Amino acid sequence: MPRANRYIISGNVYHLTHRCHDREFLLKFAKDRSGYRERLRQAIGELDLSLLTYNITSNHVHLVAYADNSEQIAALMQQAAGEFAREYNRRKRRRGAFWEGRYHATMVDSGEYLWECLKYVELNMVRCGVVEHPGQWEWSGYAELMGGRKRNRLLDIEKLLWLVRATTMDEFRAHFNASLEEAIINDELKRQEKWAAAVAVGSRGFVEAIEQRKRTRQQMEAQQESGTWVLREENDSLFGGQNAPIAQS
Repeated sequence: MPRANRYIISGNVYHLTHRCHDREFLLKFAKDRSGYRERLRQAIGELDLSLLTYNITSNHVHLVAYADNSEQIAALMQQAAGEFAREYNRRKRRRGAFWEGRYHATMVDSGEYLWECLKYVELNMVRCGVVEHPGQWEWSGYAELMGGRKRNRLLDIEKLLWLVRATTMDEFRAHFNASLEEAIINDELKRQEKWAAAVAVGSRGFVEAIEQRKRTRQQMEAQQESGTWVLREENDSLFGGQNAPIAQS
């Protein structure tokens, strides 16, 4: 069963990152990316949580979700990632792990911090140089956010608007798309490790509250980076830890 990093508190937005085993391009074919998305859609339909956006690349996935209970996140990853991996291995007659093991969950503050996280996820394939605009990558939440995906939708738009404090979807779409295009024009595409390696990202109050609730023997450090507070576990590497991989068959 896929497991998250040790620090995850119920009732938050989570940026979930999960990488293919040994960074292999196991999702390089459109059929497989679409297959993972379908598994994701089915899992969301069975669980009481909200998917806010996603991006399925050729060797890893990004999910941004809100859940009242952290166990819902574990169930989402088991049903989507775990079931897809077993199905993939059967179809390809492949043995061994599909995923790297432990997925990483970064807790994200609402409002402007969630907005920046959504941008970061949607710009992933632009940052990699695969496409010039998020709208050119089919396997992300962009089309649905912009109103272009009418069937088999995955996102909880109502929850998203509430969390980013937008009044209407038209308002959100206009400002979000403009924000993405501005980032592309200004070449603001640099990889930001905090979104995929930190324990929490947000305001000082948000980060300090998380730190207080997660006092452990492992020391954590809160720092301000370009106006944003970031909580990290010292000596913790990206997607760190050795854990039981998914799908051995």
